Amino acid sequence: MACDEPAALSGIFTRQNSASAVSLDFEPDADYKFVETLEDRYKCAYCHLVLRNPHQTGCGHRFCQQCILSLRELNAVPTCPVDKETIKMHEVFKDNCCKREVLNLHVFCKNIPNCSSKIILGRYQEHLQQCLFESVQCTNDGCCDQILRKDLKEHLSRHCKFREEMCQYCNKYVVLINIKNHEKNDCPDYPVPCLQNCSQIILKKEIEKHHAVCPEAEVDCPYKQYGCLVKVKRGKLAEHENGALREHMLQILDKNSRLEEQISDLYKSLECKEIKIQQLAEAIKKCEKEFRQFTQLFGKNTNLMVSTQALASHLDKSARLESQVKQLIQMANQQQSKLDLRPLFDTIENVKQKIALMETYDQRLVVLEGQSSKHDLQINIHKAQLNKNEERFKLLEGTCYNGKLIWKITDYKMKKKEAVEGRVLSIFSQPFYTSRCGYRLCARAYLNGDGSGKGTHVSLYFVVMRGEFDSLLLWPFKQKVTLMLLDQSGKKNHIVEVFRADPNSSSFKRPDGEMNIASGCPRFVPHTVLENTKNTYIRDDTLFLKVVVDLTDLEEL
Repeated sequence: MACDEPAALSGIFTRQNSASAVSLDFEPDADYKFVETLEDRYKCAYCHLVLRNPHQTGCGHRFCQQCILSLRELNAVPTCPVDKETIKMHEVFKDNCCKREVLNLHVFCKNIPNCSSKIILGRYQEHLQQCLFESVQCTNDGCCDQILRKDLKEHLSRHCKFREEMCQYCNKYVVLINIKNHEKNDCPDYPVPCLQNCSQIILKKEIEKHHAVCPEAEVDCPYKQYGCLVKVKRGKLAEHENGALREHMLQILDKNSRLEEQISDLYKSLECKEIKIQQLAEAIKKCEKEFRQFTQLFGKNTNLMVSTQALASHLDKSARLESQVKQLIQMANQQQSKLDLRPLFDTIENVKQKIALMETYDQRLVVLEGQSSKHDLQINIHKAQLNKNEERFKLLEGTCYNGKLIWKITDYKMKKKEAVEGRVLSIFSQPFYTSRCGYRLCARAYLNGDGSGKGTHVSLYFVVMRGEFDSLLLWPFKQKVTLMLLDQSGKKNHIVEVFRADPNSSSFKRPDGEMNIASGCPRFVPHTVLENTKNTYIRDDTLFLKVVVDLTDLEEL
């Protein structure tokens, strides 16, 4: 009988001592460290390693399935390396009983001493898939770092250069290693200084709109067409117009004077053309008189050929003169219509009167404009202060100072839809405090999830914000924090997550900016639980979240 493939071996070995085999398996080439010394009966008689898929020969010795095949390939008549007996392939059978015993042998995890687990051999590979001390590759695209599984979460959230972070300006997620390039080149909401040195900071997407109204941009004087060649900053344009009012009026008068001279020249040219037209009209009359004379002569003269030629010559001359006269008359009419400048003279006279009136009011307007500017400045200052006070009063009315926050989130379906569509990925609660002069805190929620909970969970985070009394408080923040989703049925089936602030985390150091990086639960509550109609976490499209800071041992100022 021939047997060239391992899969065919089970068909050759007809004798078996069990109808069902253990479904577990292990890798044959791994260096296993057994808890107890490996007995010889669990070792292959050929390779002397632990038996994998053990088969027993007719002489009673056990071999790995692959070793049996190797013996058959080496020799046409395979022999047992222990007792040199000929191995009869039809007597070889799969030893499922021995296999089950081998798979139940206990081995140490290869990551000992960090991992102290003892696992049965059949579950070894399964254990490695969960072992916290197994080295795994970072799951972020582009990152080739090898990290212990227990450190993978922290690596993905804090240390990996290829993790996605939210752009602080446009709230889009960008790979961390590219975020600086994104902010400077691609982010439409990145603040940039005005190129006109007006000291204003403008969003990149609005820079062109700003340049059209920038008070520091240089523009031409509106009286450029009258001869003013001054370039002035847009913010100083009104000042220039008021200061140079007399010069502008003189430039307008000068241009009007030149126009009057041009009009006078045109009138003179028109008079010359009228004289020429009169001369041509007289020449036509003379030609007509000669024509009548020739007509009379033609009736008396017998020489018909001479008379005919003279008549034709005078007729051609008359036609040419008549055509020239018509053209001159048409040109004169056009010039007359163009030179009807009475409306222009009226306009010039009105401008002169207005100039005189404006000069009398010039000083008075300057005084009034100065007073108006002072009043506008005072009004704007009062408006800004009122708006600031109103915003502060609203904030103070809803602020808690006992380390507890009840956050009411309304319009849940609409806000989740905005998160799914990527328009508003996260929302922030109002700030709350541990005491009147304590830590300033808030909560942040991703209704469509963040990180490992994206698309399946609501993610809830705790945020340490910059406060007015940070220089007097102890850092880092070390208190225990409880995150809760409140049950609205009254049965108090709240969903609760508790963690203690890690003093080594940058999330709990004294804030350098407006707030620290959020820390909390990316898989706080599944959407299937939150939105299940049998549960009462959402009522009237509203849910309530609660954050409680343990104030034990927290010294008040």
